[in-house]
Amino acid sequence: MPIFTEKLPVFAPAKVNLHLAVKNRRPDGFHDIDSVFLAVNFGDTLYFDAIKGKNTVEIAMEGINPPLPMEKNIIFKAVSLFREKTGFSQGLKITVEKRIPMGGGLGGGSSDAATTLLALNKIADSPCRRENLLEMATFLGSDVPFFIYKTPAARVTGRGERILPIDAPMLYLVLVSPGFSSDTSAAYKLLDENRISTQPNNDVCEFLKEGIFDEKVYSHFTNDFLSVFPEPEKSVYNEIIASLKELRARYANLSGSGSACFGIFTDREQAQKAADALRGKWGFVQDCCTLR
Repeated sequence: MPIFTEKLPVFAPAKVNLHLAVKNRRPDGFHDIDSVFLAVNFGDTLYFDAIKGKNTVEIAMEGINPPLPMEKNIIFKAVSLFREKTGFSQGLKITVEKRIPMGGGLGGGSSDAATTLLALNKIADSPCRRENLLEMATFLGSDVPFFIYKTPAARVTGRGERILPIDAPMLYLVLVSPGFSSDTSAAYKLLDENRISTQPNNDVCEFLKEGIFDEKVYSHFTNDFLSVFPEPEKSVYNEIIASLKELRARYANLSGSGSACFGIFTDREQAQKAADALRGKWGFVQDCCTLR
C-alpha cells in the first residue's frame, strides 16, 4: 500500500441547482428528481495527512463551531465506507477549510464526501473504478455522485445517481445565504404535504437535448421547494431573488432545498458589483463562476 509523505490538498467545489423538479416519493422513502447541477470555483479545501495507527482517522473542521460529532460527519462516513470496501488501513488526519455554508443547498457536505472518496482512491493507488466510487457515493447521499464525475455541469435524475454531463457555458454567479440553514428532510416533508399534483412536473429533458446547455432554457428552470416554505423563510428567499434580479441577474433562484439563493450574470464585473451591493445585508455573499 503506498504511503504518502506530504500533505495532499484537494478542492471540494460547491454546486447550485439551476433547476430542481422533485418527482413522487419512492417506496424506499427517497424522491426521484430532475435537476441541473452546476459546479462552481468556490468551495472547501481538504488536506490529507498520513498518521500512525492502523485505521485511525482524525478530522479537524476549520470554520465549524461547535464541531460536528464524528458519527454525524459525512467525511468520517466516507472514510469508513472506503475502508470497508477496499481494506485501506492507513491512518489519516483530514483538515477541512470549511467555506461552503452548511444547510445552504450548495452541496458542501456531499462535495466533501465525494472529494474524500476520490482522494483516498488516489492515495490507495486506485483500487476502485468510477462505478465503485459511484456506488459508495450513492450510499452516502443523493448529491454525492455528481461530484464523483468532476464535471462542470450535469442533468441529474433518479435519486441523484444518474448523471448526464452537460456542455455548459462559462457562467458568473453570486451566491447569497440569509444567515440561517434549511433542513433538507423537513423541506421534503413540506413538499409532500403541499404538493398540488402528484404528477411529475417541470421536465427539462427536451430543452437539454444531447447534453447541450442552451441559455433559452432559463425560462423553463424552476425550484419546486420555493413555493412550499412558510413565512418568514419564503419572503426572505423571494427578497434575495428579487434583489439579484434588480442587480441585473439573468436568472435567480433557490439552490437545492435552501437556504442559499443564486443569481447568474453575463460577466464577471456584473457579478462582482452585485456581490458588493449585497454584502453586509446578508449572512453570506460570494461571487464565483463555473468550475473548469
